[in-house]
Amino acid sequence: MVSYSVKKLAKLAGVSVRTLHLYDQIGLLKPSTRTEARYRMYGEKELLRLQQILFYKELDFPLQEICRILDDANFDLIQALESHKKALQSKQDRITTLLSTIDKTMVKLKNGVMLKHEELYEGLPKETAEAYRNEAIDNYGIEVVEHSENQLRKLSKEDLARLVAESKEITNALVSLMKEDPKSNAVQKQIARHYQSIRMFWGTAGSSDLQAEAYKGLGELYVNDERYTMNDGKANPDFAVFMRNAMNYFVDTQLG
Repeated sequence: MVSYSVKKLAKLAGVSVRTLHLYDQIGLLKPSTRTEARYRMYGEKELLRLQQILFYKELDFPLQEICRILDDANFDLIQALESHKKALQSKQDRITTLLSTIDKTMVKLKNGVMLKHEELYEGLPKETAEAYRNEAIDNYGIEVVEHSENQLRKLSKEDLARLVAESKEITNALVSLMKEDPKSNAVQKQIARHYQSIRMFWGTAGSSDLQAEAYKGLGELYVNDERYTMNDGKANPDFAVFMRNAMNYFVDTQLG
């Protein structure tokens, strides 16, 4: 049978030796045995009890109440673990909400003012911006659109302007390559940049979900809606087809 000294148990559980001594003194966690030299030794039963103590402490139960619960003849370890799991998940949800609130507050303090969604579409006519946003909501749902907008709000105005400028630069580079084979290295290099830029706008950069189908779907949108590939205010259907083909090849070779 494996046994632990007070020092080893303290290290294993992430508590201090002094804490274990206190638990012994108040009857919360007694060692299984003591050596002839009076050193405390703990076995598996004590490890499980200490686990329960730490769970209840995490949920802000006072020590005396924890002792009463654990010494109750009707105490059920499995039931207690299930209860702990639910309580900790609820606590995790609250913490996640608080962290999100902190992020939003930091963005506001950093930028001086929280970006409104209209500012995310700056440079477009108001009616066009609203139309794009409403269509995106219809196609993808309000949660997806707001997630994208909230991720963009985390950028400073300077970083957002830089992202928009980079997007335009990538588009111009691709327009200049329209006569090239969409599968060529030069085109695919720019498409890779385009993919990363789109992920930034979607608020999914760094996500484990590569969004291959969504990116392909964007290529189809370019072909089906000329507004998304207009150049200097003019429709460019050839460019839309070029983009769709280049994006499909990128997905098949890089994201498949």
